[in-house]
Parts: sequence; C-alpha cells; structure tokens
Amino acid sequence: MKKLFIRLRHWEYWPFSVLYFPVFFYYAWLILKHRSFFFFTASNPSIEFGGMVGEKKSDIFDLIPDQYMPKTILVGKGGLERAALEAEKIGFPLIAKPDVGERGNWVSKIQTQNALKEYVETCPVDFLLQEMVDLPIELGVFYVKYPDRPGEVTSIVRKDFLTVVGDGESTIRDLLKKNTRARMTADLASDHLQLIGNNIPKIGEQLVIEPIGNHCRGTKFLSDNHEIDEALNQAFNKLADQIPDFYFGRFDIKCESYNDLKYLKNFSILELNGAGAEPAHIYQPGYPLWKAYKDILWHLSVLSDISALNRKKGHSYWSFKRGFKKWKAHQRYNRLLAIS
Repeated sequence: MKKLFIRLRHWEYWPFSVLYFPVFFYYAWLILKHRSFFFFTASNPSIEFGGMVGEKKSDIFDLIPDQYMPKTILVGKGGLERAALEAEKIGFPLIAKPDVGERGNWVSKIQTQNALKEYVETCPVDFLLQEMVDLPIELGVFYVKYPDRPGEVTSIVRKDFLTVVGDGESTIRDLLKKNTRARMTADLASDHLQLIGNNIPKIGEQLVIEPIGNHCRGTKFLSDNHEIDEALNQAFNKLADQIPDFYFGRFDIKCESYNDLKYLKNFSILELNGAGAEPAHIYQPGYPLWKAYKDILWHLSVLSDISALNRKKGHSYWSFKRGFKKWKAHQRYNRLLAIS
C-alpha cells in the first residue's frame, strides 16, 4: 500500500503503459495523418525500424566515428572464450549488455573473469562488452534535426546514481529501505545486495549502489536544460553530421564537463537511441505531469515532421506487414530476456 501511495503522488514511478496511455491517442492521429502505422521508420533511415525498438546497438555503433566511442566488442550468445579474451584486452571493470535491449535489462558492471563467466552462461542473447568510461558526468542529450536545416538539442538529463550515505550503524540494506527511490526501484533480493547488504558504511561514507544509469534501476534523472545554448547546439550539429542519416534521438554520453562537451572534447558516447528515445528530463522529481505530456507530444510531432520530410526525399515508410513482423519479433525477444 505504501508503494501504491508513493506512485499516486509521484508519477515518475508510474508504469510505462500507464504514463503513455494518453499519448497513444495522439499517436493514433499521426497514424491517420501519415496513413501508416510505422511512419517513424523514415525518421532515421540508417537505423533499423528508425530506432523505435529492436535495433542492434552494434549496427548503430558502426555509424559513429571511433574517436567518440569507448572500445566495444560484439560477442555471440555463449561465446565465453571470445568474451574472456576480449575482456582482457578491454580491461576490468567493464560493462556487459545485450546487443538488442532497453531500459537497462541485462546490463551489468563486470568486475572479474568469474563474473563475466556467469554473465555469459546466463545471458540468452548476443551481447556487447564495453570499456568502462571513467568520466564524472553522465548525460542523456536529446537532439533533433530537420533534414533541410541545422538541428538543436531539446533535452538534457543528468544522471544521479542510486547512492547511500553511511551513518556508522545501519547496514546498506537498512539504508536502502529508508530511501524512497530505492524502495521503488531497487531489487533488495539481488545477488549484488546479498553480497554487500549487511556491510555497515562508515559515517559520511558514500556508496554507489547501482552503477547503471537507468531510471528504472534507481538513478535519479535531473533536468539540465538550462545548459542548452548555441555552442552546445553547434557541437551536436557537428557530431550528428558525422552520423549518416541520423535526425532524431538521444545520445547517452559521459563527459568531463559541459565546457569540454561544447568543444567535443573529453567525452564518450555510450549509446545512441533513435525514434523510441524519450526526452528524459521529464523524469526530474517534481516535474509537472502536464509539462511532461507537453514535451512528449512536441517531440512526437517533430518525429512526425522529420519522417514526412525524409519520405519526400525517398525514404519509404515500412509496410504494415514488414513492421508488424518486426514488432512481433521484438515481443518474442523481450519475453526471452524476461524468462531467462
């Protein structure tokens, strides 16, 4: 009952299907407008399905210049020997994540070869090993570009990872139970917390409990939209111009500072998300729900406009048969990840 009460008061914890239910009516209008269920597939022609769902991260990474990426290796399902060899080249700790995935599902920070072995033996799909980027600021930067003019940054979210502060008496598990965000998102029965949950941090000691920057895994999303300026727009135009046929989506990056980012220095792209990305600043605690819907609908309208312009340039919308087949395949894939 306490969790239900918290969800009623704080919409950021609502299930995706509940939050987006009103948005589906606007999407239905866009379907009628375009006479296509899958108009968004023309938004980013170089990304499968426009990047709405089911795209391979490895294919997207191939579009991004190497100097902006951490070292990332694709490993086939069960490929323990290759994984162990590549992990030694990359170095521990590293990040393992499915080649096709979303919302932090099966994303893990791997510290040792034994942990990697366990991940490989249990992960049911092809996965990526990615170098751990040691930079202090993690951001989600949403960028849109109409095909006939320069683009702009429309949303910035800064990620504040789930952390506890020791009092010298309470265990990590007890500290998490006192934390509303942890109670709503953390898996207190996870293997990780089974290992560290009884540890007692010193007074004032800060411990990052969840190093993966996903909202559904306890990360607090903070709006940094005040950092958007002409210099940042120019930097991301320069960056996006180096990625073929990319017009709409979110860069997940780590950087040293905003000043460096504006000169495309000391930063690394962790992921690039397409049509299915959200302007994640809306999850700032206390952000008004009506403003969140306004921002979501505005970005959908831009997605619609970009798709229409790209269609005029010769990039066709996917047919219903092709798009429905892709959607069903993605549903089967998600069930595989959930069951395993």
